[in-house]
Amino acid sequence: MNHRIKVIVGLLGIDQHEVGAIAVSGLLRDAGMEVIYLGRFNTPDSLIRAAVQEDADVIGISCHSWEYLEYIPELMALLRADAVDVGVVLGGSVITEDDARAMREVGVAGVFGAGAKPEKMVSDIRAFATARQSRLRSGLISE
Repeated sequence: MNHRIKVIVGLLGIDQHEVGAIAVSGLLRDAGMEVIYLGRFNTPDSLIRAAVQEDADVIGISCHSWEYLEYIPELMALLRADAVDVGVVLGGSVITEDDARAMREVGVAGVFGAGAKPEKMVSDIRAFATARQSRLRSGLISE
């Protein structure tokens, strides 16, 4: 059986800069992935609920305000507390190298800042999704 990668894409908090999220959603769809676009005004809890409901492989968050510094640690803590195995990736023009490092330290799988190459985003998201599917098949995690 060939699994189609499923990605939740959304923005957290009051960040309303969704042009990048819409563009990346199209990029991922063109790469053969199923994308569930949640749009603006999400909370960590709403992203997790959608990921569980949709059995998503990856949550992609578009960041163009600094709210992600508050919300991402909360999101990652909730994922761990709820034992939800889903990769989290961030993308956005405001992400500094120090912030990217801090986000990886709390468990974010991938960070794509300004100038990220589309093919790198697609290949990394494929790798995160493939790793999750491998854990599912091996019984390390359950759906």
